[in-house]
Amino acid sequence: MKTVLLKNGSIIDGTGKKAFQGHVLIHGDRIKSVIDNDNSPEADLVIDVVGKVISPGFIDMHSHSDWVLPGEDHDLALKCLPEQGVTTIVGGNCGFSPAPIAENMRKLLGSSHFKLMNDRPLDYRWNSFEEFLNRIELARPIINTAHQVGHASLRLGQAGLHQRILSKDEMNGCLKALEKSFSEGACALSFGLGYEPGMYSPIEELESFCRAAASADKPVTVHLKALSRMSPTYPPTDLRPHNVRALKEMIAVARKTGVRLQVSHLIFVGRNSWPTAEKCLQIMEKERASGLDIKFDAFPYTFGNTTINAVLPYWFLSKLPKAYQSRWARNILRAELRLGFKLVGFSYGDFQIMDAGLGKWQDLNGYRVTDIARKWKVSPFATVLKLSEASQGQTVVLFHSYSGEPGQEKVLGEVLKHDLCLFETDALTRYGGYPNPAALGTFPKILGEYVRNRRLFSLENAVRRMTSDSAERFGIKDRGVLAAGKKADVVVFDPETIAETPAQGHLPAARPQGIEHVFINGQHVVRNGEYLSEARAGEVIRF
Repeated sequence: MKTVLLKNGSIIDGTGKKAFQGHVLIHGDRIKSVIDNDNSPEADLVIDVVGKVISPGFIDMHSHSDWVLPGEDHDLALKCLPEQGVTTIVGGNCGFSPAPIAENMRKLLGSSHFKLMNDRPLDYRWNSFEEFLNRIELARPIINTAHQVGHASLRLGQAGLHQRILSKDEMNGCLKALEKSFSEGACALSFGLGYEPGMYSPIEELESFCRAAASADKPVTVHLKALSRMSPTYPPTDLRPHNVRALKEMIAVARKTGVRLQVSHLIFVGRNSWPTAEKCLQIMEKERASGLDIKFDAFPYTFGNTTINAVLPYWFLSKLPKAYQSRWARNILRAELRLGFKLVGFSYGDFQIMDAGLGKWQDLNGYRVTDIARKWKVSPFATVLKLSEASQGQTVVLFHSYSGEPGQEKVLGEVLKHDLCLFETDALTRYGGYPNPAALGTFPKILGEYVRNRRLFSLENAVRRMTSDSAERFGIKDRGVLAAGKKADVVVFDPETIAETPAQGHLPAARPQGIEHVFINGQHVVRNGEYLSEARAGEVIRF
């Protein structure tokens, strides 16, 4: 087996330990030794990395790239991940996992409802969780992948899109499929409570799923029912901060069931939601101190990707498609959105199109809804509904004003520097459209902007939370630390130059700076910042 020596680097091993000078020797797919003295062994390939940092590969602990992985050409869409230092992703987030697939779910996957996750069609020829993992192995993944099982996928498989409480048989069917998925390699259970069907799942249902996860010693990750002060998932008459209420509800479920709780993408949507950040952080600190196993994750941007329907209330969604043409429904919705936007603190100008969802409108990608409204000579409200109706809700947008905006990023900084925070991209990685900058630059931006430039936390602290902390959260045993015997997932970066290459107006973000080399399972996959097209070094991680 081939040996590779990374020589004369500043080693940050992922444990939080202070950086030290030394060498890392890779033998086959494993780290053979980490050497903290001047003596360097011989190797088949020696790379002098003086002045550079050697760290474990970064773990994107909240990814949606699992929907792209089964495609044989997924490297075209996903090479941006290793190029920013990501060597492992955790998929199946926000309640939606590509497996298992029951017949009800298969019908939905063939409809327009599930084009959001992948802009190229899949055949969905698998059924069980194990068959899905086998399919990814056949596709020869370019990165390591661990997978959660999604509550929404299980529920849709049993009950379709019916907006009702599950019957006893349906609930039993869901729990049986959940337990089987755990036995076949799933690392966790995920909820997407801000989306259909999670938004109308009662607390008792969530508790039943969480008990099953706790029994299997698996964590749960939760996209909360509300991410802003006001939201479509609670009655507008409830003037208490909806996001605080949603957090407390899920904490109560975790307390009652004993499950480990990971709060997904802790974001504060809309300018009037930003002041609730301190309260939410205090709540989680208090719960952690009193014994609840709770953490959260975040990305370093003041925007995130979602569907254009995310702002539409439950009552309107439940009446589609007729509601699009109903003057009464449109008038009520217009008034409700006007009030909701005012209360939350955002505007139609905060919507930027990633993918219009229709070939004839691809020229709209990268533009704000207000720009498109002027072009079409209609109101921004009419523009949103036109895009929603024509794409059947599949228009993908970057929604701005998440935890701040350019020049006002204090809240985002407070979230990112918190030691309970893990790091993620939460990015839809797609073949076309206007890319989410997080897909290209999340980890370099944290290390460049927030560590080097703003000095909000140390390099060692950042790397620990990018690597060993995320691995521990999901029970990944052999990655996340530079140590003898561990899998050789390794990143070499320049701490003085590492940075994102940000989007500029309508021009999308580009490949980041400062990533020198990336190794996945001992194989060289990124050289001088560029993905090596022949590299297919990833593994499916089964639990």
